[in-house]
Amino acid sequence: MTEPGQKAKLETKDLHLYYGAYHALRDITMDIPERAITAIIGPSGCGKSSLLRVFNRMNDLIPGASVRGEVLLDGAPVYGKDTDAVTLRKKVGMVFQRPDVFPMSIYDNVVIGPRHHGIRRRRRLDEIAEKSLTRAALWDEVKDILKKPGSSLAPGQQQRLCIARALAVEPDVILMDESCSALDPESTMKIEELMLDLAEKYTIIIVTHNMEQARRVSDMSAFMMIDENKVGTLVEYAPTMRLFANPKDKRTEDYITGRFG
Repeated sequence: MTEPGQKAKLETKDLHLYYGAYHALRDITMDIPERAITAIIGPSGCGKSSLLRVFNRMNDLIPGASVRGEVLLDGAPVYGKDTDAVTLRKKVGMVFQRPDVFPMSIYDNVVIGPRHHGIRRRRRLDEIAEKSLTRAALWDEVKDILKKPGSSLAPGQQQRLCIARALAVEPDVILMDESCSALDPESTMKIEELMLDLAEKYTIIIVTHNMEQARRVSDMSAFMMIDENKVGTLVEYAPTMRLFANPKDKRTEDYITGRFG
């Protein structure tokens, strides 16, 4: 479901994910609205990160991984025979749990994607670097130290650098897998403010264990858990305020109130 008046950016229909013989996700059907923040919540091991990686085919990198069902981006099949995974990942960027800063300068961290996609002119790369770092609310902090290693930045700055790197290739969707879990409260607040700003232009999907974070930043929330066969399933998907205030499933209520998980 999407809220009235909101177009679905990503859709899954009867999605199943397997790692070899292991059934990781079962029958996931959901419509993710564009230019909004969707939070995926649930206990550890229920398949939240696996679902996130379905959207940009990161699971392709795992031997034996396979998908059954439909995944659509703007109505086009993510797992279609003619879909190029590299091009897809340009449209669907990802920011991981811990800042994966590359062993290079701040500047080179940001422009590595555009360079990979064939942009060579220094002036154009400079424009991309400034624009991306500005969008990531980091430009003013690093504009005078762009030649310094990205690893020299504080952890919260490193995570915003990773966000700038994702933005540099002009994605449509940004996936964030527990991107604040390793950060202090002040850095977390900055990342959350950044998410809200970015959602005016981008579709953002976050995995989080932080229920208060899901309440604060997301428009939609998906609650997942494992079923009796140890397979990840979607229990409930609804606008965040509705899901937290009036969950339809007792399991959702038990989780968000801290009775388990």
